[in-house]
Amino acid sequence: MWLKPDEILLKNAFKLWVTEKDNEYFVLQRRRGYGEGGGGLTGLLVGTLDTVLDSTSKVAPYRILHHTPDSQVYWSVACGVTREEIFQHWEWLQQNIMRTLSVFDSSEDITSFVQGKIRGLIAEEGKTSLVLEDDPEKFREALLRFEKWFEIPTEEKLVTYYSCSYWKGKVPCQGWLYLSTNFLCFYSYFLGAEVKLVISWEEIWRLEKTSNVILTESIHVLAHGEDHYFSMLLHLNETFSIMEQLADYSIKRLFDKEAFEREPALSDPLQITKRGLEAHAKSQQFRTFFRLPKEENLLEVHEGFLWVPFSHFNTLGKICLSENYLCFASQDGSQCHIIIPMREVVNVEKPDSGSRALTVFVRGKKALRFSEVRDFQRLANTIRSRCGISASPQHSASPEVTRSHKDSSKAVSTEALMTVFHPQDVENLDPKMLKEKMKEQSWDIHFSEYGRGTSMFFTRKTRDLIVRGVPESLRGELWMLFSGAVNDMATHPGYYTELVELSLGTSTLATDEIERDLHRSLPEHPAFQSDTGISALRRVLTAYAYRNPKIGYCQAMNILTSVLLLYAKEEEAFWLLVAVCERMLPDYFNRRIIGALVDQAVFEDLIRENLPQLVEHMTDLSFFSSVSLSWFLTLFISVLPIESAVNVVDCFFFDGIKSILQLGLAVLDYNMDALISCSDDAEAVTILNKFFDSVTNRDSPLPPTVQQALVSNNGKASHVGVDISELIREAYEKYGSIRSEEVESSRKRNKLYVIQTLEDTTKQNVIRVVSQDVRFNITQLDELYNLFKRQHFLSCYWTMKSPALLHHDPSLAYLEQYQLGFQQFSELFSLLEPWAFCTYKSNLSLWVFRLIDENQDGLINFKEFCCALDTLYSSSFTNKLKFLFKLHLPPGYCVFLAFTGSPLHSEKQRILHYVPVPEDSSHLTRLSGRGRIDLQAYLKQWQNEILKKEETIKDLPRINQTQFIQFSKTLYNIFHGAPEEESLYRAVAHVTSLLLRMEEVGRRLQEPSSPSESEKAAGTSPAEDSSTEQGPVTPESCDTSSSHNSQDAGSELSDTEWSFSFEQVLASLLNEPTIVDFFDRPLNIQTKLGLARVAQLKGLKCS
Repeated sequence: MWLKPDEILLKNAFKLWVTEKDNEYFVLQRRRGYGEGGGGLTGLLVGTLDTVLDSTSKVAPYRILHHTPDSQVYWSVACGVTREEIFQHWEWLQQNIMRTLSVFDSSEDITSFVQGKIRGLIAEEGKTSLVLEDDPEKFREALLRFEKWFEIPTEEKLVTYYSCSYWKGKVPCQGWLYLSTNFLCFYSYFLGAEVKLVISWEEIWRLEKTSNVILTESIHVLAHGEDHYFSMLLHLNETFSIMEQLADYSIKRLFDKEAFEREPALSDPLQITKRGLEAHAKSQQFRTFFRLPKEENLLEVHEGFLWVPFSHFNTLGKICLSENYLCFASQDGSQCHIIIPMREVVNVEKPDSGSRALTVFVRGKKALRFSEVRDFQRLANTIRSRCGISASPQHSASPEVTRSHKDSSKAVSTEALMTVFHPQDVENLDPKMLKEKMKEQSWDIHFSEYGRGTSMFFTRKTRDLIVRGVPESLRGELWMLFSGAVNDMATHPGYYTELVELSLGTSTLATDEIERDLHRSLPEHPAFQSDTGISALRRVLTAYAYRNPKIGYCQAMNILTSVLLLYAKEEEAFWLLVAVCERMLPDYFNRRIIGALVDQAVFEDLIRENLPQLVEHMTDLSFFSSVSLSWFLTLFISVLPIESAVNVVDCFFFDGIKSILQLGLAVLDYNMDALISCSDDAEAVTILNKFFDSVTNRDSPLPPTVQQALVSNNGKASHVGVDISELIREAYEKYGSIRSEEVESSRKRNKLYVIQTLEDTTKQNVIRVVSQDVRFNITQLDELYNLFKRQHFLSCYWTMKSPALLHHDPSLAYLEQYQLGFQQFSELFSLLEPWAFCTYKSNLSLWVFRLIDENQDGLINFKEFCCALDTLYSSSFTNKLKFLFKLHLPPGYCVFLAFTGSPLHSEKQRILHYVPVPEDSSHLTRLSGRGRIDLQAYLKQWQNEILKKEETIKDLPRINQTQFIQFSKTLYNIFHGAPEEESLYRAVAHVTSLLLRMEEVGRRLQEPSSPSESEKAAGTSPAEDSSTEQGPVTPESCDTSSSHNSQDAGSELSDTEWSFSFEQVLASLLNEPTIVDFFDRPLNIQTKLGLARVAQLKGLKCS
């Protein structure tokens, strides 16, 4: 590697470097302790220095220095890990530089020329790969160390590196921490003791910051049941943030199969950079805080003051700009914040350049005045340019979209169901309606002071009004505003009606589940006892399943959507559902409900922190996880009466998941004494159910026919009722100190553990199923599963287009979640195959792949893989032979006729002929959620699997001439390298000739032949027998013998090809004790498993 010329003093390096080559202008040196001799004590000291010092020129074992005869100054210009690499640089210097240096008159000119040339080479190399790094020169040096120490494939992208201490037991090891796209690596070398650590991100169970008496602050990593601690980091928070993001990136890409198509910084695993990760994290925080769409990215941040009209003073905060939004948040984050869509901005003015201020005019005669903005000119220009960009697409829909919206308006409900079924009586002056009117007046006053709509100020007073309760008439409007759904709907006019039309009449698994659950959604409410409510619910759920096939439909979505439809128009309810599923409750509504499980873990942490008395009594908090699952999935709608549950939803749309966690703590706190006195879990469940039944909403203006608490509390007067407003207020007073940032941090920390727990459960289920069909023990299956899963991930590490990612179907059973394409199967099979095949290795793996891929989809699951290995390792001689025999029959061994007339294509052509998976695969149709599912085909396939009988040797077809010759060659390859190789070759040759003679005799018995021909045939047999016993036997000679025999046997009957049945082959081989003993010999897979673990990563080539 070429280095930026750096001045060094050679006299300080005499004891550390040995000169191998030199000339008038360059010196090639080897690091003492490397290469021949080892270096003894000096070598140990040098190795220790190499690890501690932060410069590759001091670490690489070879280097080239430039000097001039009349100068004592030397310049490092190149370094290398291997002798071959450094000698290539030396040769290049000899051929391209040395001839030119003679034309210069002075040493200064020579040195300047060499330095310029080297810098040019470095710039050319770094144009593509290192252009995004903060310090390309230092990064090149770190990359060299990374590749040298860990021997990870060159495709792996190093993201960043840090100096730190790694605690191995009670002793710290000073070294370097390297963070790459797929691995966490650490290297230390101190006086001969080398510490090398490589952990894949997807193997990590815990990642957290910790501190104790010995370590003031450190990063704790739990992987493979081992704890690892990293301390003495100069930028610990930065390091932890990068580690957190890389772990989360791997989880989403490898487990959830996300492609990050809308996030350029993460779309290519070969181009991940520290700068890109930091920008992505900031954008994610920005979107979460301001509830913005996923497409928005944080472009600029300015610090300045905003004139707050309701407080009559300037408040300090940050001005944040994205593609379509201008946002401001005060310094403490809770005092006030405002979101201004660029589509609402009409003008930007700068009063005068001296004040560093600007005024943003918004529709509705509203103006925002920013002052003391350092780069106010740039801010003003950015806002102007963004307004011009965003105004067009967001306000003018295409003619087709507009027409679609008009045509479909009749089919889509334009009123909230509560308005249709329970219109408010204006003349009703009962106390509840009067209180409702007072709430409306309070909100009207708030709107007059803080604004209304998308440009409203969000303040503490807004939260206070939410806690007191939202008026029925304003609920839908405020839900849209607080969730950010109002912006989604404004920027996508006509989108929902298009989805309704496209999804109308589709039949998928999602639509079947939707139809099943429609009448279970708030069945007691009049709105969902009529076709109006049911049809609206069907349209919203079906449209969303069409929009987001990855989620499709999940139970609990129907309950949530029902409540949304009560207070929002149909299109608004759709966008509210989008906001909840895709932003506010990520990963909640999918097959594994990971998001809900993660928030349950967060809830357990909060219980330990805030309710110590309960923890002392109930040490196992998993009970609360099982009880609270419905709380999180339905936002308490499924456990509280509807008139009380909507108040909880109000708080959720304003404060997010934090409000649900606070309310959960308040519920447990309210029932603390009763829960502590419980004798078992059933009693605790009963207590909580009675409590939820007793919750009322005394201020609700809904009629008695709708209020569930009135119906459910009949006969339960003994239980004291609790008002939902008081419960929510208590939750905010006691637990309002919980910060959203802390919740997000806890979510990230617990997500790893939750996913790994689910993965471990999946592994146990798969092993339990597979163990019934194989003879491997549980430990061996566990190791096989880990290797198989890792091979699956290795195929996804450096590409977003691997077969495993492109054709992943999350709806499949757990047994099908991890599959291997041919390339990955071939690599893993070569590590675990029981015999060392000398040739045709890739051909044999291709035949095995074809044979065990029963559904012909080009992917192998774990069960198919284990059954094949089990046959080769543990089956009887007959079953092993049957497996090898079937390899040489279609679909395993196939002969493709090329245009040249050759019977076989090249290996690559044959692989490509088989491996591709069609784009319209059935499992992709199921994944899309948009195609029609053939349920009859599923049932027929299931019935065939149940009725499938065990194959007998009589069911196998006969093997023809070409297949038999290849079968013989395979046996030779299997026996290569065995101790009894010579006798095995002789046995195969004998069996081959015997089978050919048997076939010839059989033909002669079936066809008339002259006596002389029979005698001639019989007379040649002893000669053939004797020929097989003369001299040493080789695979080549055996192949020749077999081919001669086949030519002789078929010379007189050339028009008819000969073939053998499996019974004939088996009977012949059973007469050869050497072959029988070879296949019956016990094979131990444990040794292979140990070697495979080490070699799996080193032998990998990026496919």
